[in-house]
Amino acid sequence: MNILAELRSRFEPVLTEWTDNPSSVIDMLKASQDPKFGDYQANFAMPLAARIPDLKPRDLAAQIVEKVDLSDFCEPLEIAGPGFINIKLKQDWLQEQTMQLVQDERLGVVAVEAPQKVVVDFSAPNVAKPMHVGHLRSTVIGDANYRVLKFLGHDVVGDNHIGDWGTQFGMIIFGYKHFLNEAAFQEEPVFELARLYRLVNQLSDYHASKNSLPHKEQELEQLTEKLQTLEGTADQTDKKVQKQLKKLKAELETKQKALSSLQESLSQLEANEDLKSKATAFPDIARLAREETAKLHAGDAENNDLWKQFLPQCLDLIQGVYDRLDIHFDMTLGESFYQPMLADVVADLKQKGLATESQGAICVFMKGKEAPFIVQKQDGAFTYATTDLATIKYRAEELNADRILYVVDSRQSEHFELLFSTVKDWGYTDLELQHVSFGSVLGEDGRPIKTRAGDSVGLDSLLNEAIQRAYNIVSEIDDDKHDGPELSKEERKQIAEVVGLGGIKYADLKHNRESDYRFDWDKMLAKQGDTATYMQYAYARVNGIFRKGGIDRDELRTHQQSLNLIEPTEIALAMKINRYSEILESVAAEARPNYLTNYLYELADLFSTFYDVCPVLKAEDEAVRTSRLLLSDLTARVVQNGLSLLGIRTCERM
Repeated sequence: MNILAELRSRFEPVLTEWTDNPSSVIDMLKASQDPKFGDYQANFAMPLAARIPDLKPRDLAAQIVEKVDLSDFCEPLEIAGPGFINIKLKQDWLQEQTMQLVQDERLGVVAVEAPQKVVVDFSAPNVAKPMHVGHLRSTVIGDANYRVLKFLGHDVVGDNHIGDWGTQFGMIIFGYKHFLNEAAFQEEPVFELARLYRLVNQLSDYHASKNSLPHKEQELEQLTEKLQTLEGTADQTDKKVQKQLKKLKAELETKQKALSSLQESLSQLEANEDLKSKATAFPDIARLAREETAKLHAGDAENNDLWKQFLPQCLDLIQGVYDRLDIHFDMTLGESFYQPMLADVVADLKQKGLATESQGAICVFMKGKEAPFIVQKQDGAFTYATTDLATIKYRAEELNADRILYVVDSRQSEHFELLFSTVKDWGYTDLELQHVSFGSVLGEDGRPIKTRAGDSVGLDSLLNEAIQRAYNIVSEIDDDKHDGPELSKEERKQIAEVVGLGGIKYADLKHNRESDYRFDWDKMLAKQGDTATYMQYAYARVNGIFRKGGIDRDELRTHQQSLNLIEPTEIALAMKINRYSEILESVAAEARPNYLTNYLYELADLFSTFYDVCPVLKAEDEAVRTSRLLLSDLTARVVQNGLSLLGIRTCERM
């Protein structure tokens, strides 16, 4: 049973006496943060009483308690403070519920009654270059949401909407035609294509920066003159003048730093004879690269042949990363798949009066939004917006999607606001669209992680380092065992891969996805605290108990012994285990895997306390021993299942 859902279903009809919309306050019934206030607590009496003259919240709480019937599984309800309703489960009922989980493969998680068709759009790299650390969050957050939704019984489609048709291919094609290192291409084709992309991008940025230099110098000169004039003529004892001077000086300092940085980057490129000669040879390189993209989109035979040659090689490289991370997709429909549909999308928007021409471009204008949603540029080229609209149309009409999750970083929030608004106006009013936004992965300096060369850290190299660091930790733990090392070198390698990759995933997933987080190896792979290693160790610890006792876990479950929850730590552990289903439903509703990581950490922590306080193998009698073994087994199964839904594996021993 989902206890929280059951409690809410009992209270909701009762609340209709005081509100026409009980669903607006029912979420105020939650699990208690402190056991002394019961297992669950409701505080909706306060906001409801505020709407009713001369009714005190505590009096309203008493009336609610009188009308709701929870006698079959709860102790008599208590009213605390100004009107809190404290709910405590009956211990014998909790024991019975927990015992039912022993042989339940789904650990009390019942499949949803009304499954939705859900498309999870995640990872979505531009395939023209190797995956880097910037792709990590979308990939692991998307995969975790995919797994949880699927486990709950929804019909889920994981779609990797790869960038395989955009401007980056025009840049690569231009680079291939003019700057190719043939030997490097034959040896590592994707890395050579990535080098060409970076090179063309670097040369384009050089010319853009050089062209902007006179304007920036003029801006700085004007600002300096303005500051000097104010300093020479104004009364500097005047507080308003002081404030203005301070603001101007700060602005001047910012512009000076930006100009110095710009001049330095220009000087660095010009000091490199090879780069300088290439920049001199192609002053219009940005325009030329765009023309290569336009030719590709127009069906140019040479560019299409190159695209067809490059694409499989690029896909093979990123698939290698997905294989290592155990990431799977049901479909990989990139931008190129939707290209034939774009003209019809624009025509339909125009026909329905949603899109109009503005300065030669076709745009959708929305109330309250200054920027239009551009679906076709002045030169006739389509945009990412057009592709996204075609994608939604396909998912709604061909896949019959009820809900679409876009796991994309928070910098794209405005784009998705415009996209979702346009889609609703377009007629897809029943389609649930959600931008699952997330922050950045930062280095120790608080900035996005980069290599010493200034490039984004490659995802493959990040995974390699995680496994190597994990190997050192696993070896250290094994070497320090009281009876000497237990693991062979091969076993250490296998465990290190599980621990290393799990550590990277968990460190990302445990944060509120909308927040940035700092990448910290020591914290990520720590044996104690909120880490995958700690959870994996809790699972291995249970296996160790059963190995030491010579007990078969599967066989233990088949015998119908009863649980006997006596100690407070046993009761708390059982209570936490029974909350598993409600946590997963919260993850699914809000697309927040950190709810699950937090739950697993609290569960592992409770188990650690239970293990320290309650002897298992050395329990005082057989019935208590068996009860505690069953509770240990349940904990391990929930930890293993929960980690698997995060895409993290476990080891039988560590």
